[in-house]
Amino acid sequence: MGAQVINKKQLSRIASWLLTAFTAVLAIFWIIPVVWAIVASFRPMSDPMTTGDVWFGSSLTFANYLRAWSLAPFGQYYINTILIVIIILAVQLVTIILGGFAFANYRFAGKKWVFFFILLQMMIPTTALLAPNFATIRVLGLYNTRLAIALPYFGSAFGVFLMRQAFMDVPRDLVDAGTMDGCSWWQLIWHIYLPPSFPSLIAFSLSSITWHWNEFLWPLVITNSDAARPLTAGLVRFTQLGEIGAQWPLLSAATLIVIIPLLITFLIFQRHFVESYLHTGIK
Repeated sequence: MGAQVINKKQLSRIASWLLTAFTAVLAIFWIIPVVWAIVASFRPMSDPMTTGDVWFGSSLTFANYLRAWSLAPFGQYYINTILIVIIILAVQLVTIILGGFAFANYRFAGKKWVFFFILLQMMIPTTALLAPNFATIRVLGLYNTRLAIALPYFGSAFGVFLMRQAFMDVPRDLVDAGTMDGCSWWQLIWHIYLPPSFPSLIAFSLSSITWHWNEFLWPLVITNSDAARPLTAGLVRFTQLGEIGAQWPLLSAATLIVIIPLLITFLIFQRHFVESYLHTGIK
C-alpha cells in the first residue's frame, strides 16, 4: 500500500515536471520572435541580413529608432490609436452590460435563439465582413475617420456572453430584494449586478484594449491618410522603404515602438491581468 502511494506521488511529480518542461519549451518558441525583433532593431542598417547571419551585427546602434520616429508621425498615430481604443471600449462596456443584464435578468420569447445567434457571430471571421462593413462606412460618409475604425466593434458577442455569465452568478435573492425595495433596472445593474462582476469587466477591458491596439487589416482598409491611421496601419510605410522590400532593422524598431506601451502596461498590471481571468473562469 505504501509503495502504491509512493508511486502515485512519483508519477504526479514526474507529470508536473513534464508539464513545466513543455510549458517552458512553448514559452521559448513564443519569445524567440520577440527577442529577434529586439536584437534586429539594434543592428546597423549597413549590415546585410544573409542566411546564417540574422541575429547580431557588427555593432549596436539606436539609429534605427531615431530614424523610424522621424520617418512616421508616431505622435499622430498614438493619438489616433488611444482615441480609437477608448471610444470602442466605452461603447462596448455599455452594450455588453445592457446585453448581459437582459439575458441574465429577463425572460422573453426567443431568448435562447437570440443568444445563440449572438454567439454565432464569434464564429464569423472578421475578414468575411470587410466588404459589407466597407460599403456601409462609405454610405455613411465616414471613410478615413477614427469613427469608421471603431464603429464595427461597438458590439461584442464575447463581452455579452462574459457579462451574462457574471450576472447569472449574482444570487437571485439579492436581485429580488432590490426589486422589492423599488430599484429600477439601472439601479439593479449599478448596485446589485456590477459590484461582484467587476473582475469580469477588467478581463474584458484588457482583452478589448489589446485586441484593438493590435488591429491591422480593418484600419488599413478603411483609411488612406495618416490623419486617421492607428499605429499598426502606420507600419505599412516601413515595408515600402527599400527597393528590395522591407528594411528589417528599421521595421523591427518601428514595431517595438508600437508594442512597447502594451508591453509596459502588461508588466505593470500582469498580476491583475491573470487574477481577473482566473476569477472569470477563463483558461
